[in-house]
Amino acid sequence: SNASTFIHKSPPNIPEVKIPEDLTVNIALSLRYEINRGFATLREIGHGRDLKKFLIVIAGLWILSVLGSSCNFLTLFYIVFVALYTVPVLYEKYEDKVDAFGEKAEIEFKKYYALFEEKCLSKIPKGPLKDKKH
Repeated sequence: SNASTFIHKSPPNIPEVKIPEDLTVNIALSLRYEINRGFATLREIGHGRDLKKFLIVIAGLWILSVLGSSCNFLTLFYIVFVALYTVPVLYEKYEDKVDAFGEKAEIEFKKYYALFEEKCLSKIPKGPLKDKKH
């Protein structure tokens, strides 16, 4: 734009860019709703009322820490990026086999969880449940 006066040409036409206010407000409201929903989920997990979800979170964080200690962030990001693009395609191709395997794995998981609950969790004393709303 500044050089155009030296070479005797008209300055380029740069359009004005504006973001509409209602679009920004809607995005902010949606983002606030999702963040509050995430906080509510984290609070429920933190209270420990749903033991199954609590154990799944512990297992997930443990797996993440094992992966994080074996490679750096960029490698982990690359692995997740490649997985996000290949897993859906592979699932579509082998959907029947994956679903059958998933059902078998779910049945086995439920057996092991029932065994774990019978041998360990049933022995944990539980205090009186208070029906408080916070």
